[in-house]
Amino acid sequence: MSAPPSPSVVTGDRPLRRRVVVRGVVQGVGFRPYVYGLATELALVGHVTNTPEGVVAEVEGSGAAVTRFCERLAVQAPPLAVVESVHHEELPATGGEAFTILASRTDGPARTLVSPDTATCADCLAELADPADRRHRHPFVNCTHCGPRFTIVTGVPYDRAHTTMAGFPMCADCLREYGDPADRRFHAQPVACPACGPTLRLIAPAAVGDPIAGARELLAAGAILAVKGLGGYHLACDATDGTAVALLRRRKARGDKPFAVMARRAADIEHLVRLGPEERRLLEGGVRPVVLLRRRPHPSYAAGGPWPAEAVAPGSPDLGVMLPYTPLHHLLLGLPGDPDGPRLLVMTSGNVSGEPIVTDDTEALERLAHLADGWLTHDRPIHVPCDDSVVRVCDGEPLVIRRSRGYAPLPVTLPLPVRPALAVGGDLKNAFCLGAGRKAWLSAHIGDMDDLRTQGVFEGAVEQLESITGVRPELLAADRHPGYRSTGWADRAAAGRPVARVQHHHAHVAAAMAEHGLDGTRPVIGVAFDGTGHGDDGAVWGGEFLLADYDGFTRFGHLAYVPLPGGDAAVRRPYRMALSHLRSAGLDRSPDLPCTLACPSEELAVLERQLERELNCVPTSSMGRLFDAVSSLAGVCHRAGYEAQAAVELEAAALRAPDGDTTAYDFVLRAPEQGEPGAVRADPAPVVAAVVRDLRAGRPPALVAARFHRGVTGLVRRMCALARERHALDTVALTGGVFANTLLSAACAAALREDGFTVLRHRLVPPNDGGLALGQLMVAARTRNTD
Repeated sequence: MSAPPSPSVVTGDRPLRRRVVVRGVVQGVGFRPYVYGLATELALVGHVTNTPEGVVAEVEGSGAAVTRFCERLAVQAPPLAVVESVHHEELPATGGEAFTILASRTDGPARTLVSPDTATCADCLAELADPADRRHRHPFVNCTHCGPRFTIVTGVPYDRAHTTMAGFPMCADCLREYGDPADRRFHAQPVACPACGPTLRLIAPAAVGDPIAGARELLAAGAILAVKGLGGYHLACDATDGTAVALLRRRKARGDKPFAVMARRAADIEHLVRLGPEERRLLEGGVRPVVLLRRRPHPSYAAGGPWPAEAVAPGSPDLGVMLPYTPLHHLLLGLPGDPDGPRLLVMTSGNVSGEPIVTDDTEALERLAHLADGWLTHDRPIHVPCDDSVVRVCDGEPLVIRRSRGYAPLPVTLPLPVRPALAVGGDLKNAFCLGAGRKAWLSAHIGDMDDLRTQGVFEGAVEQLESITGVRPELLAADRHPGYRSTGWADRAAAGRPVARVQHHHAHVAAAMAEHGLDGTRPVIGVAFDGTGHGDDGAVWGGEFLLADYDGFTRFGHLAYVPLPGGDAAVRRPYRMALSHLRSAGLDRSPDLPCTLACPSEELAVLERQLERELNCVPTSSMGRLFDAVSSLAGVCHRAGYEAQAAVELEAAALRAPDGDTTAYDFVLRAPEQGEPGAVRADPAPVVAAVVRDLRAGRPPALVAARFHRGVTGLVRRMCALARERHALDTVALTGGVFANTLLSAACAAALREDGFTVLRHRLVPPNDGGLALGQLMVAARTRNTD
């Protein structure tokens, strides 16, 4: 936020008039009534209005009063406001009798920011639970400090006519509140009540009476319910009912992927998970993301009997938890005095596996028909799909895993200005990015671009974000992978505009640099570990040590290549990577090894021929695939039903390792031979051999997992030290999806800081491909060669 310049001191009684333009998140957050109250308190005359560029006010009065107005304007702004700049212009005094709020202006380009959706505030919750209040048990209670924003906006400036509430005319009572500057709902665009607001209904066999009561009864009976939320439908069931959870998992074909749960309050999950101050702040704050919390060993459910944690999050060291963020959620979990019902609800995205979240009511009845036993729905349209955000805490700081509801569409401030551009991101965990000047707007989470519906959602989201930001891209940026659907879309949508292709891991490093405000004048050591990224030599990269700035990168080092047998087949079946690493290390795949036993005999024979003849075996340096290999070698996970399952379960195993052991597996660093490209190779063969020795010595998988994590930490430490020795660099960026592993991330950061490095880790955007577009944008803005 830029501080407002102090107006010139005016002596005597000569009135002063100033035009003040406030930019940022200043619409839909009670900013105009705040300005009205401040101006009235200071006996100023004039007016305030919303415009596409922000909030514009003209104030006139004594010089001292105008000065105080300007000094207090940003400092005392409403809680949801984000004031980014305040600009002043002196005008001739015109006089006046009062301060008024004018109707919004719609002329001019959009330059204001739209607020994210925000959890129900304490005042609205008090009304929800108060039998004497006219909004008692109203599922859509909200005010200027809370409720839907981004998901209902259809245009700017942010007025009711530009939201999906346009079809709900206010009753006389709501209209009176809406027009009263002293009321909490003054110009609250989604304001409504039972008399004039959206209507809730339950669609289920024999559903009669109160929809909430009927929905709670269904959930208590073990049913699966489709619940319409802010940014899409959820599928909900009683998280303590193992049968219901298993049914939802089977219907959704979810494999072993963990579910998130919603609890009424933090106290309801403290016996299940470890809850620190930062985790509690995230859980109870206005964003209300899913927070990944470390599970306690073998918790007992407070209501009696064991809680079926393995049904909800099998094999995971974490449990994803969120607290209610809409009035409907609070009602569904029960207000004080309500009959008993489920205290924990599974809340997972309402979609068929691999498809985008459902937002349309008709589609929900059709596409979720084989998944749900009933629908708790309403007639307020969702304009923008928006999944729940996912966050975890690493070393006391938030680490965003999925940036969506509650964060989007807040922009990231850039360290350098960029020309208007659109970066389309990657194909997994897709999120795109619009940038202009020193602002970058990341979209909400889109999903995996393999699905045609997701590609349609992507295109619609691009149009919507362009419309509310006013950015008209002159340049597009995309991944270099020739088969990425996002890259293909960029080529088709270019319409004569240049398309810059950015190397995958360079984009990861650039994203970390950008969110930490680095201007790129000095390179960093980028440690980019993930599962898959297209390499400049045609190989699959993913265990990279780059010397990078925004203008380019040098590949300083990488994991030594091993064959990736069968491409995606090796990702889904980690035992294939284990067998590939054994062969590359010159080790026998003897039948006493878990990975050999896991591979069907007929597949084993085919795989051996495939590796011997190098058929469909692209070389890979992927750290993610090495985690897969060790997970299968140790007998932890042989088949992956969701992305990174083998690595997640290996991290869980490492957390169970006994204290006192400090052994770390060692990689061998090999300098390039004469005639080879100049990158240092980290050979994992000694690590694989050490794993095999430990297994044959009877050491447990947890010990193997911990020693492997320490080995990777040691590799990062040694390679960064070598890069500093040769290139005098002392800043390291840890990026890529592998660094969502907080055990590894914390250990690497601690070791590097001990060695005197400055360590950059992601806080604002995900380390995985959900943050890729921000890096693409920064690299493309500095790239001269486009095609």
